[in-house]
Amino acid sequence: MTELSRRQFLARAGLAAGSSSLASLLALGLDPTTLRAATVPLGWKLERTKVVPSVCPYCAVGCGQLLHVRDGKLINVEGNPDSPISRGNLCPKGAASFQLTVNPDRQTKCLHRKPGSTDWEPIELEHAMDLIAQRVKQTRDQTFQPTATIEGRTVTVNHTLAIASLGGATLDNEWNYAQAKLWRGLGGVFLENQARI
Repeated sequence: MTELSRRQFLARAGLAAGSSSLASLLALGLDPTTLRAATVPLGWKLERTKVVPSVCPYCAVGCGQLLHVRDGKLINVEGNPDSPISRGNLCPKGAASFQLTVNPDRQTKCLHRKPGSTDWEPIELEHAMDLIAQRVKQTRDQTFQPTATIEGRTVTVNHTLAIASLGGATLDNEWNYAQAKLWRGLGGVFLENQARI
């Protein structure tokens, strides 16, 4: 009987444990081939689709995506294996970006609740944008402070503390940049976006 070094013992024990675990999973019906077949898009689903390379809309990482489009409708979203950033992988948000465009529960109209009302009513996007611009300007004009007294000294602040900007996870870097420039130009101090990856 040959003596095993500690390293050889651990290597053989690890191999035995791994083999045992794999055999157990296969016995339970968790065959990797079946799993892969269930998670990879079926060929017939992607037939006659135009593949459009894109970038995930969610965070600043910029993972590559392949969008499969048929008859003007999005059919499938998957990671782009040619992307030097993600190499075909997508995080859960990126993998779920298909729902960003096709979810039947996605809100597609602007809703407005008039002062004193309890009901929301649909309005046109242009009208909603006009209402927002009008209220931002009115609030800024009423609350803008060019100077403030801090510890007995008058200092230039050029800000308004009456309004804030809160972003969301679907904003891309370009929009975040433009929004930050606009908000700071208006004198807005409170500028926040949802956390990224």
